[in-house]
Parts: sequence; structure tokens; C-alpha cells
Amino acid sequence: MRVLDIDLDFFLADCCEPAPAGARPDAAGHEPWQAEKVRNFLEKNCGLNTERKIPGRVFETHDGALQFWQELIAAGQLSVPFEVAHIDAHSDLGIGRPGPGFVLNSVLPRSPAERADIKRYYEMKQLDEANYLLFALAFRWISRLENVRNPKSRPDIPQFAFRCEQENQRGCGEYEFIRLSSFVSKLFEAKNGIEPRVDFKVFDDYTEFSASAEYDFASLAVSPRYSPAEADVLVNVIKEYFDLI
Repeated sequence: MRVLDIDLDFFLADCCEPAPAGARPDAAGHEPWQAEKVRNFLEKNCGLNTERKIPGRVFETHDGALQFWQELIAAGQLSVPFEVAHIDAHSDLGIGRPGPGFVLNSVLPRSPAERADIKRYYEMKQLDEANYLLFALAFRWISRLENVRNPKSRPDIPQFAFRCEQENQRGCGEYEFIRLSSFVSKLFEAKNGIEPRVDFKVFDDYTEFSASAEYDFASLAVSPRYSPAEADVLVNVIKEYFDLI
């Protein structure tokens, strides 16, 4: 199955530095795209159609996607592992606080069947909008991950993402896959097995991205700390392609 995972901060002229809690970034230099440009991307690159809406949901912060997926899995509507197209100015794989350490050293050693304890991770203040995708990988929910980035995204792909040796026009190898591992998790491999390989593709130029098939579910995060209030007008534009659930 396939999931489209969108963040509003993708549709900006430039990435915003995160605003303090409860505040929004200034729009100067971070102007939102025009609605027609957003529609063109959703239709031409993502294959969406307002006449054929996708079951979806809108939430404030992007970690809401993790709870949404868990709800769908529990209801038998989303089977694991599934493919994720992550349309976002950021990787959400744990760069910055709280970082990847907790997932690699405390989640991976747990039995795979017991890892998706989302409520507990929130209570421990280890799960947030900057690392929720790393948790999804640790839960073994994802088989393929595509990160379609803003043209001015800052480097934030973790070092554990494997690159091929062949250089591209940017001077570095293309990303190929992610296989999570840590010294602690290796101690439990006899019980848990080796972590699965997750195919990983990064699109620094979003125009090169083209959905290979239709999506089963979609979501949108407003991410108010990372997008100016002026971008909120695009929420209703994107919702035109969702059958809200």
C-alpha cells in the first residue's frame, strides 16, 4: 500500500527557521506558493485528482501522521509495510533534538511487536514532529521512503542513510536505502532479527518526482512553527484532493 505524507512547509519560497512554540515564522522570504502551482504539483507530480479524492486527514504537527497510520493499521485499513512519499522541506528522521539516539538505542532493542508504544514515547518526550518518521522505520512499518524536498531545503539527511558510490551532478552518491542499527540493537538481533532494508530515494529537485502509482491514503501537516500564517490559505487547496476521514 502507498501513503502520501505532505507538510505545508514544502510549498514555500524558502525554508523557515522554527518559530518559538505558539508563534509563526515571518512570511518575508518564505512566501507560500501560488495556489495554481500547488495544484499543478499535486496533479502532475503526485497524480492526484479532485474527482478521485484520497482518504486523508489534516493535523497541526507532522507527528500526527504516526498516530494516523497506527489508527489505520489497527482498523485493518493499512497493511504493513507500506510505501511513503514524504513531501516535506525536512527529512523528519531525527536531526536536531530529541535526535535519533533514543530510537536507535532504546526502541530498536525491543521486540518488534512491542515497539509501537506511541503514548509512552510522548510521555517520555522523545517523539515529536522532527523524528516521527524515524519511529515509523523502527516500527518496521515502511518498506520504501521517498523524500521530496523544497529546492532550498537544508542538509538534514542522517548519516545512517546509505549512499551509492557513484557520484551524481551534485558530487555525491544517490541515497539508496536505510537499515537502522546500533551497537545495542545488534545485541538483540538473535531475538529480533536484522532490521529490514528500507528503500530510500531523495528528490532535491521536486520536478523530477513522479508518483509511480495511486495512493491509498494521504495526510497534510500544517506545521505552524515551520510555515508562516500566510501559507494557511493553501490548506483548503490541498484538502480539495482529500476525502477527509
